[in-house]
Amino acid sequence: MRQSPNIIITGTPGVGKTTHCETLAERTGLRHLSVNQVVKDKECHEGWSNEYQSWIVDEDKLLDAIEDDVKQGGYLIDWHACDLFPRSWIDLVVVLRVDSSTLYDRLKARNYAEAKLQENLDSEIMEVLLQEAHEAFDEEIVIELTSNTADEMETNADRIEAWVRQWKTDNNAARDE
Repeated sequence: MRQSPNIIITGTPGVGKTTHCETLAERTGLRHLSVNQVVKDKECHEGWSNEYQSWIVDEDKLLDAIEDDVKQGGYLIDWHACDLFPRSWIDLVVVLRVDSSTLYDRLKARNYAEAKLQENLDSEIMEVLLQEAHEAFDEEIVIELTSNTADEMETNADRIEAWVRQWKTDNNAARDE
């Protein structure tokens, strides 16, 4: 049994995944696992897509690269997708959402190409990643949080931190029985 939970922080690019993970890592002691960084560092990709300005992820290589660590527990998994991770690895899925104008401003500030910007806006509007999370994981472990403002992000971090404390209490009590 894991002594610490694994949490996926997912959502469209620009919703605040990395900010949430960094804050939560400081507060909870869980480790921030940036999937984008793993893909680059461990070459878990099949090359670069000029159209999308991103790596073409080899999901099998990625899962092999992180499996031993993640199975031990204690990770905040930061990525825009969640359905590739085995259910047994994950204790909570947090889908971050923002309104369209906020997302547009954040992606524009990142100099996203118009096609990539529009695709991500459409994905957010159509709730693609939220639906993906609900299809891939049990309903009770999927939560949707908005992160339009710094106050909302702070409230989200407080809520997730409290969840981590409760998870540890519940799981350590079960282990002691």
